Amino acid sequence: MRVITMSSTLLSVGHRAVEILIGTTNPGKVAEIEAALKDLPIQVISLNRLGNFPNVVEDGKSYEENALKKARALAEFSGYLTLADDSGLEVDALNGAPGILSARYSGENANDARNNEKLLRVLAGLPQEKRGARFVCVIALCSPISSDGRERVFRGECEGWIALEPRGENGFGYDPLFFYPPLGKTFAEIDRETKGRFSHRGKALAKLKRALPPLLRAFINP
Repeated sequence: MRVITMSSTLLSVGHRAVEILIGTTNPGKVAEIEAALKDLPIQVISLNRLGNFPNVVEDGKSYEENALKKARALAEFSGYLTLADDSGLEVDALNGAPGILSARYSGENANDARNNEKLLRVLAGLPQEKRGARFVCVIALCSPISSDGRERVFRGECEGWIALEPRGENGFGYDPLFFYPPLGKTFAEIDRETKGRFSHRGKALAKLKRALPPLLRAFINP
């Protein structure tokens, strides 16, 4: 595993900081993860920096299965300690859909706009009290040494409801539709730092961050 020298010793192993591959090409996710870990001596490596990386099919039956599958495959491919996540939106009126299929909700050519349009169409006419929903995020951290079984998962959830129309220009995915009652705004109406304190991904990352010091030492020192 490659490492770089940094002055901080908070998480350093032998006065070196650990490079962690972020297993996503989604710039919004990368930015949120970088922001959450910015005060730690960790060098974040974006998946876009690697060439010919494998396309991991997310065919698991849970967020945990998908996150672990991606983290394991990319750790083995890259040789980096790897962090990958799977997340989704669960709508009560749709019995938890789109769930793990959130990114592909609108079909083969799905994108954020099409997914949001479909969700609004499916929920058309439902009053606010029946538009309850939650964001779920599971983050997996895996060692590139597949034989040692070193891996951990961290889960975060955030409760809200689906707005009647898109609001805000920030964020990505379903953020313009996810209304968070404690702030009285959608996730697309708040800045990244605020979102990081309350979001599903922010909560999962907070758990990861608290666990990192002993975990990194365990991962790197067999």
